[in-house]
Amino acid sequence: MKSSHFFKILNIAVLSFIFFTFKIYAIESIDERVKNLTLELRCMTCQNQSIYDSDAEFSNDIKKIVKQKLQEGESERDIKKFLVERYGEYILFRPLMNNYNVFLWIFPFILLIFGVFFVLIKTKRKKV
Repeated sequence: MKSSHFFKILNIAVLSFIFFTFKIYAIESIDERVKNLTLELRCMTCQNQSIYDSDAEFSNDIKKIVKQKLQEGESERDIKKFLVERYGEYILFRPLMNNYNVFLWIFPFILLIFGVFFVLIKTKRKKV
């Protein structure tokens, strides 16, 4: 009879340990995701400082919004989209690739191609 009672208590203790371990892991996971996401966002009041590194009131508000939205189950992409709609694309350190700024993403490659083409033409003219 005593061993049966002991196993019940042991079972409850093990299940409680597992439950609290998963809960703590979930909290750490959300905090880690908040950190990673806020490192990609620019503080609008500081000079090129990430939201995570800034102690400004604006940054603290954004951290709270990001944490709340992650707890609600929204993806990082949806959160970025929400923040861009609200504050503009300047809030992102890495701008999105869309119709408005596709030229900015392609221009370096176009410049490289023209440079290589120019160098090839110049070297062939000198050989002749």
